[in-house]
Amino acid sequence: MIKTRASSRGQKLDVQMDRLANCERIYSEKASGATAKDRPELQKALDFVRNEDVFVMTMRDRLARSVVDLANIVKGFR
Repeated sequence: MIKTRASSRGQKLDVQMDRLANCERIYSEKASGATAKDRPELQKALDFVRNEDVFVMTMRDRLARSVVDLANIVKGFR
């Protein structure tokens, strides 16, 4: 279970995708969203993740835009 994100059209996902080459499922998007709810691919990944899955992010800042958003995402894993 993987999630990649580039927040602007000028950013590229290539480096992140190279690091995720052995992963089974990859969700990626090129969008800027203030919260997880504003990012449809992140929502799909979070909806899909199961207890036995490993959720991988190549960089911490690709998951959440704020501490509050991160706390809300983490609550969903419980």
